[in-house]
Amino acid sequence: MYYMETVVEEILTKLHTEGKVIVESNAPEDTFAIGEKLGEMCSPGQIYTLNGELGTGKTVFTQGFARGLGIVGPVNSPTFTILQIYEEGRMPFYHFDVYRIGDVEEMEEIGCEDCFYGEGVCLIEWAELIQEILPEQYVKVTMTKNLEKGFDYRRIMLEEVKK
Repeated sequence: MYYMETVVEEILTKLHTEGKVIVESNAPEDTFAIGEKLGEMCSPGQIYTLNGELGTGKTVFTQGFARGLGIVGPVNSPTFTILQIYEEGRMPFYHFDVYRIGDVEEMEEIGCEDCFYGEGVCLIEWAELIQEILPEQYVKVTMTKNLEKGFDYRRIMLEEVKK
């Protein structure tokens, strides 16, 4: 685990200095650990968008992120509810899955701004569908797989976005 901690710290340093970094995961445990370390290091008010096709490991990453916040209960994708709020960690965790959103007005109806600008951290799956209402600054996480590199291989790109 020390190796993964060091890797994630290097990732965050590079992200803040270069604005973009790519990390490779060769197992679900790596993807979980990357998410977990990011959850441990995040601060209130931060927003992470999570993009990738079905089956790229977004749920595993999110479960790790939640664990890093101190959430020990089950964490699943809130596909049908759009938003799941977890308050048992060190700060509120607002987990959005906007895959089934009809239009951005639905986001406003569920109070997305209270989450975006609140005291917790947001992780938004399929955020490209609500691009126009995202805050000015966030971290975009894009996950892709490459079967030529192995069934469990994932390429995870983190980018600081400032509109």
